[in-house]
Amino acid sequence: MTVIVTGAAGFIGMHVAERLLARGERVVGVDVFNDYYDPALKDARAARLAGREGFSMVRLDIADAEALAAVVRDAGARRVVHLAAQAGVRYSIDNPFAYERSNLAGHLSVLEACRRAEGFEHLVYASSSSVYGDRPGEGAGFREDDAAAEPVSLYAATKRAGELMSFAYAKLYGFPQTGLRFFTVYGPWGRPDMAYFSFTRKILAGEPIEVFGQGRMARDFTYIDDIVDGVVGALDHPPPAGTNRLLNIGDSRPVGLMDMIGVLEKALGREAQKVFKPMQPGDVTETYADVSRLHALTGYAPRVKLEDGLPRFVEWYRGFYG
Repeated sequence: MTVIVTGAAGFIGMHVAERLLARGERVVGVDVFNDYYDPALKDARAARLAGREGFSMVRLDIADAEALAAVVRDAGARRVVHLAAQAGVRYSIDNPFAYERSNLAGHLSVLEACRRAEGFEHLVYASSSSVYGDRPGEGAGFREDDAAAEPVSLYAATKRAGELMSFAYAKLYGFPQTGLRFFTVYGPWGRPDMAYFSFTRKILAGEPIEVFGQGRMARDFTYIDDIVDGVVGALDHPPPAGTNRLLNIGDSRPVGLMDMIGVLEKALGREAQKVFKPMQPGDVTETYADVSRLHALTGYAPRVKLEDGLPRFVEWYRGFYG
């Protein structure tokens, strides 16, 4: 049976598509290959998938509702993993309408395509830990039933809006949905706009890195292989008809920003030149996933610690960029 993976040339999308192909699924990838970051990296990810049996890629803007519905219909797909989105908290400050198109119109297009598909079984879509807003110093994991009513960035607001649209479509049309609230994902083939990635480039180039929040922020860094375990596990366990289920997907071990930099410096064999700066608009102080629901459903249990995962990223980075 065919699975549609939107954002298949993206970081998480490529890895999810690889896992599905490895277990014998047919996968149709959908991606617009925009220039939010270097398209050459997206092309390289797509090239990894292109030679795999059972895979095909469609270059398409998910906000094109009729075209996307045709892809789902023609593939006979009954499951969709929707990972395409305009990412980036800081980028949303200066480019708000990119988020309107991709994260609002795009999510609506996916919902329409799924509800029009014959025998549709399950939509898994990417939400974000950013929907929880800023919760500094609480010292406890974020739970799915915690309030998510005060986003501090437009990006977060669009991801929460996607969840609300999915609640409406689940009630109206009955097809099962799972929204995954991703925490900070890292690893080989990652996104260049993420701190660990940009820090690596600058440290190797001998350039200073900007450490925002005076280095006092913490993130729930989650290695890509663990993330894929959770995505595929959720896909295999749809909720009852008419349900939009929300699940955290993270590591449950927040790491301070300065500690992350220390691990990266060790992996690179170089010390970073640090320039400390205040928090940026839209940023949050800490993220911390309570993943007990996902664990109970699928047995999800992150295995890769940052001390092991960041060196794997550095090894990939050196190989890819020479």
